[in-house]
Amino acid sequence: MISPLLANIALSALDDHFSQQWSELMGTKAKREWRRKHGLGTWKLVRYADDFVVMVLGTREQAEALRQEVEAVLTPLGLRLAPEKTRVVHIDEGFDFLGFNIRRQRKRGTSRHYVYTRPSKKAIQAIKDKVKAKTYRSTRHWELHKLIASLNKTLAGWANYFRHGVSKDVFDAVDNHAWGRLMRWIRAKYAGKHRLGMRHFRRRFCVQGWRIAHNGVKFTGASSVTVSRYRYRGSNIPTPWTPAPAAATSN
Repeated sequence: MISPLLANIALSALDDHFSQQWSELMGTKAKREWRRKHGLGTWKLVRYADDFVVMVLGTREQAEALRQEVEAVLTPLGLRLAPEKTRVVHIDEGFDFLGFNIRRQRKRGTSRHYVYTRPSKKAIQAIKDKVKAKTYRSTRHWELHKLIASLNKTLAGWANYFRHGVSKDVFDAVDNHAWGRLMRWIRAKYAGKHRLGMRHFRRRFCVQGWRIAHNGVKFTGASSVTVSRYRYRGSNIPTPWTPAPAAATSN
């Protein structure tokens, strides 16, 4: 295996390869439009550390050819694509990247299609597993307000990463899961010899309806983080192939 740091350094060769091609073949808008008009396709590399996506405007055959080209660049470096993580997919099928699922879908109630970015199923399951670990029977010696605070911190940290996407419904679903786990933890811890009914549970451990709270600490969960969608910034985002602005000169 190779560490992400070393892979990041090694993959700079991939940046250079695509940067050079971008400059030679598609450096200007006119060149890109000419290629599209003649069915040659265009592409762009998006990379973060040792994870990357090549976005292709063209045919599946052109995408497969680019995959082979990437492999040809990596082989001399002693690297290879991970078969279980490497796929050629249409944007309508969707794909996972950096914990997000990215997919084009029709907007409900309209005939328009948009690309939606949501937490992936794997990322959702990962946060549910963390909640399960914190609310397992082995943690019943914890004080309730400390457990609530710990859950809030974990869920808010996770949600802050995923807040730039269509994530509100996902946050609500994760919170419902956490609330249920926390409720069962409380009932098991405080029931004693008698079953703790939901009416008693609500009167003793909830405020503002069914919001769980104890010693002044309220369960706020992932939904406490406001979802804020990114606006498209296009070429304003620096990339390896973004031309550097010409230096100002003075006479």
